[in-house]
Amino acid sequence: MAKVICFANQKGGVGKTTSTNALAMGLKHKGYRVLCIDFDPQGNLSFSMNADTEPPTIYDVVKRKVKCRFAIRHTDLIDIIPSNLLLSSVEVEFTGNGREFLLKDCIKQVSPMYDYILIDSPPELGVLTVNAFTAANVVLVPVLTDVYSLQGITRLYDTLEHIKRTLNPDLKFGGMLLVRYNAREELSRTVLATAEMVSKSLNIPLLRTHIRSSVMIAKAQAMQKDMIQLAPGNHAVMDYMQLTNELLKGVL
Repeated sequence: MAKVICFANQKGGVGKTTSTNALAMGLKHKGYRVLCIDFDPQGNLSFSMNADTEPPTIYDVVKRKVKCRFAIRHTDLIDIIPSNLLLSSVEVEFTGNGREFLLKDCIKQVSPMYDYILIDSPPELGVLTVNAFTAANVVLVPVLTDVYSLQGITRLYDTLEHIKRTLNPDLKFGGMLLVRYNAREELSRTVLATAEMVSKSLNIPLLRTHIRSSVMIAKAQAMQKDMIQLAPGNHAVMDYMQLTNELLKGVL
C-alpha cells in the first residue's frame, strides 16, 4: 500500500505545488512508483506535470462519476490525477456525514499500484484540506522565509491534531520545510530562528534541508519539464534531492 504525503499551508504562494512536484521527481528518479493528486482547484500542479485537465479529474472521482484509476493521466513526467476549478464546488456540494473521507475512499482503489501518493492541497483549511489530511499518512508544511509565513502554523497544527484525534489516528506531522532560504540574508536567518522556536514549542519537526531560491525551479514548471533532468546541478534542485534523501531516511 502506498504511503500518502500531503503538502499543506493555509497561506498561498509558499511553495506547496513546487515542493510536491520536486519530491515527486526525486522519488521517481530513485525508482519509486509515484502518483500525484492535484487537490487544489487552481490546478497548478496539473499544469506543471503537463496533465490534461478536462474530465475526468479528481472532482469526477470524489463525485463518484468515475473510478479513481480511470482519472489517472500517465504523462511523460509522472502519473497524476488532475484538478480544475470545478473542484471548488465540493465545499458546497458535500455537506453530509462522511464528507471528510471522500478522498481517502478514492485513494484506496489505487494505493496498491504505487509506493507513494503525493497530494497538493489548497491554501485554506476547508473541506478539501480536511479530506487531504484524512487521507494522508504524513503532512509536510512549506514555509517561506518572510515575516508572514509562520503565521497560522499554530492553527494548522491544531487542525492536524483534531484530525488525528477524530478522523485519522495515523496522521503524522512530517515537518516544516523552509523554502527560498538565503543564509546570507538576515531575514532568512530570523525566520529560521523563529521556526526553530515554533518547532520546540509545538514539538513538531523542522526539516534540516532548506531550499534555496532559484528561477530554474519556476522555469522547469513553466516548461513542464523534469527539474532534475533539466538542471541537475542547480543548487535548489540539489536541495530538493537532498530533501528527498532526508525524508526517506526519517519521515517516509
